[in-house]
Amino acid sequence: MLKKIHHVGIVVRSIEAAYAFYRDTLSLPVHKQDIIPDQGVKAALLTIGTSEIELLEPLAAHTGVARFLERRGEGLHHLCFETDDIVRELEATKAKGVAILDQHPRPGLAGMICFLHPKASHGVLIEYAQPEWPPNPEPTPLGLGSTTQKGHK
Repeated sequence: MLKKIHHVGIVVRSIEAAYAFYRDTLSLPVHKQDIIPDQGVKAALLTIGTSEIELLEPLAAHTGVARFLERRGEGLHHLCFETDDIVRELEATKAKGVAILDQHPRPGLAGMICFLHPKASHGVLIEYAQPEWPPNPEPTPLGLGSTTQKGHK
């Protein structure tokens, strides 16, 4: 089941330049940032209430984000919905005959992610994200290791 809007993705030419507005003007704290090599982007998540804004800066010309920036300029890129079971959600979406871009979830800045094709959602690129991965980790006995696990970057 989809739980909430996790984040809104925005393509920018420079994350550092975009911080002047999102972080400094709006006072949104940077929650997480990283380079995602397989997506060819530098990404940052900024917190707003219980949701986030993701800034995406392309690092290579051959990526989808770079092509988006070249064709459309900076701006709204995608809408991300949070789920507690991304595998189940993706399989249910595929079973409904919805066009998808990712056959399987993959690591992203927001956890495990996958994308639906924008033609399925009236021109909006939709992402599913499961922030906690692996889901519901089994607790370990005290003294034998941590009971918290971080999602993939």
